[in-house]
Amino acid sequence: MTRMIHWLGKRERQLFFWINHKLHHRFVSIVLYTLTHLGGATFTITFSLALALLLPAPWDTIGWQCLVALAISHIPVAIIKKVYPRIRPHLAIPNTRTYRKPLVDHSFPSGHTTAIFSLVVPIIMHFSMLAWILLPIAGIVALSRMYLGLHYPSDCLVGAVIGTSAAVGTVMFWNY
Repeated sequence: MTRMIHWLGKRERQLFFWINHKLHHRFVSIVLYTLTHLGGATFTITFSLALALLLPAPWDTIGWQCLVALAISHIPVAIIKKVYPRIRPHLAIPNTRTYRKPLVDHSFPSGHTTAIFSLVVPIIMHFSMLAWILLPIAGIVALSRMYLGLHYPSDCLVGAVIGTSAAVGTVMFWNY
């Protein structure tokens, strides 16, 4: 079991290195640095509240569902970050590329990835035709977190699972 965990850790670091180094380009850096903020608290809370308070049905309901999913999803994120304090890749791996004021708190799981999936999944559950645009956007936010040297692939994967689970649970409970 220890050998398998070591093997997975090595593969994860290789994938992280490939995303963080091999994909680097000036234009990509600007785009991903900008898009990463779509998973930030300011955007996700503001967007959810705008849907809930400013738009007619069914968007107002979707906005409230996004806001509830966002709040619920960050409870396990906060707990996991305390219980499993993982050092961010830019602090643990030499020569990691970063961009403007990298975070220094715990890495696992990715809060930005959790947030963007908490936001897009309720919308997709109501309007499945938007999945073709919203899922790639959520994926790009997750990719940006690795590209910017802030998260490992497993941080983003777990964040996506937590955000999706909270969103699906919220919408299903809401409609129950």
